[in-house]
Amino acid sequence: MRFLSIAVTTLCMALMVSPALAKDKKGQKPMDPEAMMELWKQLGTPGEPHKLFATLVGSWTTTTREWMEPGKPPMESTGTAEMKMLLDGRFLYQEFNGQMMGQPFNGIGIDGYDNMRKKYVTAWMDSMGTGIFLMEGTASPDGRTITLRGSHPEPGGGKMTHRAIWKIIDADNQTFDMYGAHHGQKEMKMMEIVYTRKP
Repeated sequence: MRFLSIAVTTLCMALMVSPALAKDKKGQKPMDPEAMMELWKQLGTPGEPHKLFATLVGSWTTTTREWMEPGKPPMESTGTAEMKMLLDGRFLYQEFNGQMMGQPFNGIGIDGYDNMRKKYVTAWMDSMGTGIFLMEGTASPDGRTITLRGSHPEPGGGKMTHRAIWKIIDADNQTFDMYGAHHGQKEMKMMEIVYTRKP
C-alpha cells in the first residue's frame, strides 16, 4: 500500500510540474492533464519486451564457465534458476543458486524494459557482496539479443566496466555472457552462463 501511495503522489507531482516545465520551452503548449494521464497509462503498460520476458518463467538448469585469468582454462560449475514475472508482467525476477569461484553462490536479479527511456534495465544482488549492481542497454531489432553495460568501483580505487550479452534463443534456451575491464584495461570475457529449461 505504501508503494501505491508513493506512485500516486509521484504521478500527481508530475502532472502539476510537467505543464509548468512545458511553458518554459518556447513554442510549446503545456500538455493537457488528461492527455498526460493517458500517456502515463501507456508508458506503464507492459509491451512486447515484457511479453518476451514472460516466456522465460519457470525452472532452469545452468552451466557456468568463469575465466579468472587470460589464457587459463575456465572454472566450470552447474546450478539452477527460478524465474517469474512481478507486478502484473512488468518485471522478470530470477533466483539463482550455484557456485562462483568454487564457493556456494546465490543471487537475485530483476530485469525490465523502461517504456519511457526505451532501455532495458537490470538490477543484481548476490551472496558475495553488499551492493546492488545496475546495468542498462538496448536490444537487437527482434528483442532477443540484449546488450547491457554497467560499472562498479573496485577495492583500492578505480572502476571496473562491464558489458553483458543476454541471448534469448527460445523459450527453453538462453545464454548470458559477461565481459569486463579493470581500470580501463583491455576487455576480457569473464563469465558465460548457459540456461536450459528443466523438463
